Amino acid sequence: MAQPSADGAFEFPVRVRYHEVDAQGVVFNAWYLAWFDEAMTEFLEHRELSYRTMLDAGYDVQLVHSELDWRGGVGWGDDTVVAVSTATIGRTSFALDFQVRVEGENGREVTCDARTVYVVIAVDGSGKQEIPQLIRNALGEPRPLLPFKE
Repeated sequence: MAQPSADGAFEFPVRVRYHEVDAQGVVFNAWYLAWFDEAMTEFLEHRELSYRTMLDAGYDVQLVHSELDWRGGVGWGDDTVVAVSTATIGRTSFALDFQVRVEGENGREVTCDARTVYVVIAVDGSGKQEIPQLIRNALGEPRPLLPFKE
């Protein structure tokens, strides 16, 4: 069950599936973005904004930038969660921080850090939109998990 962590981040449990693991015995890098996408949806849902409600209100979000830094690998069977927290909120875009956390000998260890920027768009194809209040409410106050790069 997804829940907030000690640092206030939302944690989404991930079950590493056999087909996600590559020849090196760790999760192939492309799967991380899929995990983040799923965790973002659950993060909003946890904050009482279902994706369907957002779409029905005329809005969607589009990933425009993502940066990932790996510290270690995740293997099949590892007890894994994706932590999500709002990093920044602008006029038409927002950034979410993600951390892949694996249960280790000393508690949860971060194996990957990421920051992803999303732009709010209209579902009618008219383009970029200011972030509406229903999305702002779901994002909450920014609590970055990662430092800002200069």
